[in-house]
Amino acid sequence: MLTHQPRRAPGADGRRWYWCAGWLACAAWAAVFPLVSPLGPHRTWGAVAAVGYLVAAVAVLLPARRDAPARSTALALAGAVVLPLLLLVLSGAGQSEVGVIERSGSLLLHQGSPYLDEPRTVAEVTPYLPAMALLGVPRAVLGADGLPARPAGDPRLWCAAVFLGGLWLAHRVLRAAAPEDGTGPGRNRGPVPSGAALAALVASPVVALPLTVSGVDLPMTGLLCLALALASAGRPTATGLALAAACALKWTAWPAVAVAVALLAATAGRRAAARGCGTALLGTAALVLPAALLAPGPMVSQVLAFPLGRGELRTEAASPLPGKLLADLGPAGWYAALALLLAAGLAVAVSLVRRPPRSLVAAADRLALGLGAAFLLAPAGRFGYLALPVVLALWARVVPGARPVPAAASTPAPRTGADRPNPLFV
Repeated sequence: MLTHQPRRAPGADGRRWYWCAGWLACAAWAAVFPLVSPLGPHRTWGAVAAVGYLVAAVAVLLPARRDAPARSTALALAGAVVLPLLLLVLSGAGQSEVGVIERSGSLLLHQGSPYLDEPRTVAEVTPYLPAMALLGVPRAVLGADGLPARPAGDPRLWCAAVFLGGLWLAHRVLRAAAPEDGTGPGRNRGPVPSGAALAALVASPVVALPLTVSGVDLPMTGLLCLALALASAGRPTATGLALAAACALKWTAWPAVAVAVALLAATAGRRAAARGCGTALLGTAALVLPAALLAPGPMVSQVLAFPLGRGELRTEAASPLPGKLLADLGPAGWYAALALLLAAGLAVAVSLVRRPPRSLVAAADRLALGLGAAFLLAPAGRFGYLALPVVLALWARVVPGARPVPAAASTPAPRTGADRPNPLFV
């Protein structure tokens, strides 16, 4: 008796092997951390995540299931994100940034400013803008001991919530912007559904590692993704609000304003670009100025001078990147690194004027290029900072909205009542 065998899509077996190879590469990357990293949280993540990625690599090759990539991605998420995050949160282990956010949240709650007047050690420096302290307020309110206060107040969970919320909203914005016939700028033509690809990106080491050990750069990353998605959809006010939230977390988000405004000008016209820019500037000022007026000196020395290596305390961001190597040569080398950094920023700015991005991918690539150059040429930096431009470039390729907008489309057609966007994103 013959039994019916489900037909496999052409190339399905090949895609399974690609997924298997990808998870094996992730496992190899994670397995290095227990061997070479001097940081305990990194070693813990590497040991747990390596097993999770290996299980995902095996699962994707199991027969008789058409959703093998989704199944393996779920296992990778469990092994590389959920389990190590729970272990580190419940044990209270994490990078120093976690403690910095917790302290800044407590200071913001009790004195209105997240900065100590005279920090005596590097651990007492708060190199972030005031909005980052909001992610530490739950710890100050709930306390540090016992369950469920310890996990519920951990800043990593709130950082992850902002990051994932930004990706989810960006995904919805781009889906809503896609024409109903499946053509145009919202079309995702890849062989893997964008939802599964986004989940795989979150499960990859470039996101899983910082999410579990510190989480500090992820809220800004999620908000920047949301801002670019809104700009590509031609929604200036919401773009400005997302940019303001990101720019009030870390000043490294500020270059995104120029990129998003250039994309807005291409998708919705100059008036929309001006509105988005104005909203971003006013929103950032509203979030930053109150704390800046309360403690202008500590804010300048900790947020600007300290990360650039010009503060009274030495920053721990000392990876051997080109800018750091130049700065170590002395004052002349430091100024040379700063000059190269400014030249790179000017080059990106000129490119935005001469050849503005007309698609989500083009804008994300331009921002990733600018931030990558900045992190490489900064007088002080870490290899981990490069995860941000990598995530931006990869994210733009796994969500809808990648095709360029024609020049004639700079003035959008009027919307009817049936296709009017959600006011939340206008």
